[in-house]
Amino acid sequence: MPKPNPKIIATFTLILITTYMVLSTNPVAGNSKTRELIIRFKPGTNEHSKTKLLTSLSLQKIDEIPKIQSIIVKVPENAIQKVKYALSHNPMIDYVEENFEISLAQIPNDKYYSKQWHLPKIQAPDAWDISLGEPNIIIAILDTGVDPNHPDLSGKLLEGYNAYDDSNNVTDDLSHGTIVAGAASAITNNSLGISALAWKNQILPIKVNIPKTGYTTISLLAKGLIYAADKGAKVASMSWGIFNGSSTLNVAAKYFIDKGGVVIAAAGNTEKFENYTDNPYIITVSATNSSDKMAYFSSYGPYVDLSAPGVGIFTTIPGWQATSYDYAYGSASGTSLSTPIVAGLAALIFSANPNLTPTQVEQILETTAVDLGSPGYDIYYGWGRINASKALRMAAGTPPPPQDTTPPNVAITHPKDGATVSASITVTVDAKDNVAVSKVELYKNDVLFAVDFDAPYEFYWDTTCDPDGQYTLYAKAYDTSGNVATSNTITVKVANTPKEVNPPTIKITQPINGSTVSKIIDITVSAYGESGISKVEFYINDKLLATDTTEPYTYRWNTRSVKDGWHTITAKAYDSLGNMAQTSIKVYVSNKKQ
Repeated sequence: MPKPNPKIIATFTLILITTYMVLSTNPVAGNSKTRELIIRFKPGTNEHSKTKLLTSLSLQKIDEIPKIQSIIVKVPENAIQKVKYALSHNPMIDYVEENFEISLAQIPNDKYYSKQWHLPKIQAPDAWDISLGEPNIIIAILDTGVDPNHPDLSGKLLEGYNAYDDSNNVTDDLSHGTIVAGAASAITNNSLGISALAWKNQILPIKVNIPKTGYTTISLLAKGLIYAADKGAKVASMSWGIFNGSSTLNVAAKYFIDKGGVVIAAAGNTEKFENYTDNPYIITVSATNSSDKMAYFSSYGPYVDLSAPGVGIFTTIPGWQATSYDYAYGSASGTSLSTPIVAGLAALIFSANPNLTPTQVEQILETTAVDLGSPGYDIYYGWGRINASKALRMAAGTPPPPQDTTPPNVAITHPKDGATVSASITVTVDAKDNVAVSKVELYKNDVLFAVDFDAPYEFYWDTTCDPDGQYTLYAKAYDTSGNVATSNTITVKVANTPKEVNPPTIKITQPINGSTVSKIIDITVSAYGESGISKVEFYINDKLLATDTTEPYTYRWNTRSVKDGWHTITAKAYDSLGNMAQTSIKVYVSNKKQ
């Protein structure tokens, strides 16, 4: 799994009647939840180890995203960087990043544009001859909620999800989500209000903002994507500029793609160049005006994939912001509007040809786009401004991808077959596929141990939780077509309990037992231990006089320090495991003049 610098830069933007709202996580004060971290443990990490680690760092778990094995924790005051560093160097951790927050600012309004110029501009009427959309192709709107009573939206809203409080309350408390939803898929041809690109596609409203504020977080967006994928949404529209992404969002976006959908996000409204690389999991959209020029507010850079109309887009707004029109409609601008327009087109493409893969949908969007700016790809318009007519015609004529019958290649690369392991280890698996690997399972003694959904495929195994002995390991890799391959089986030996060894052998080789000694003599000892000798101690009459740690083990004894007569010499040898053996002899000391 990709692990970029854990930084998310996002913009949540629109111009609505008199207000232009910008949300950004540029590195300024108050732009991140400085006391929250998102942590992802490596698959296989047991709950005891997780709890022990969190407790040792005084971390409080406040939320989780189970489908991607991530938790959100509160960090002690002023300890965010210290804790982040400690976690990033812990072998149990896949990644850790700050749960960045997005803040609100205002700039003057742009000019009010005429109603719905963007539909003929992208040749929507011609596209509708091919498909008006299908209700089962669902568009998830990850935003501030949707007005459930709006007559141009209520008839196609599915039961939504509030990622902030895990409820179904998705009432729009900031207007932005209603504006975005209308641009994507307002009810069309009902003699009321506005038209939208995706006539018949249903909307799954997912509220990801903190209530009554213009703020969201990485974890809320990730939870929203996971929910949308599990509910069968084929398109996710996120009018938040995900410039450089984050590990958590990339994992969640891949989860959505693996379920068969595409993720679309705004380029942002910083009015400047943003030097970020292309995100392989997200289609990023800049904004154009009615003259096919880049909108002055639109961000741009090598991360932009496509462009779409985003200036003066006539759309739905909540009743409390109603204009003089018959219910609640108004003109809005921003990459927040370009994003749902592309999302609506993606939904039509899936509707015209439901057999298409996410990769094919992105290719159709890009290859049929109107080339603006420099020939080919450029940092302002990406591959060009979308063209609905060409995209639908290509989608309808695109044959389904050939059935993928090729299984992945998979092998356990660490530890090696026959290895002896102890303590905690990381089991690494190499898995590749001609299309894409969806998951890798690790089996221990034929029982499923853990699952990893993202490369690199790494499993944390605390071998101290298992008895010593032989274990077999093998992995299964699955691709997105359901093909499965099984790796080589390896056998490893777990050895955490020191084996019992014989105690050392020891012998006093000089002087000889029962001999007479005088003046200064060398006491010499030979010792052997299976695990090695750590030290030899020398005693005279049970009193420790010396210790030697290297061969030959010798002590020079001045016998004049004792009275003439019989004395006991004792030697004790210790091996590296702490086992001890001893031996004793007696000698007669005679230092009287003859």
